[in-house]
Amino acid sequence: MLVFSVGLQGVALAGQPGPDWMPVEQVKQKLMLSGYTSIIKIEAEDGHWDGEGMKNGKAMQFDLDPKTGEILGEVER
Repeated sequence: MLVFSVGLQGVALAGQPGPDWMPVEQVKQKLMLSGYTSIIKIEAEDGHWDGEGMKNGKAMQFDLDPKTGEILGEVER
């Protein structure tokens, strides 16, 4: 579950996306374009998007840039 807080000025707290972050729906679209067939979980975590999904038939864990949605890292779970 994503919780949005009003009044934060460029600060992303654990579990809360920052005001200048790419919206989660756009992040999901980027993941699908990069080969993910389903997104199991996506949440704000320690200054980046963190999540799990399926890619090439494998369960993957990923970290994404909060502003661009670019994949910073991904590993098979």
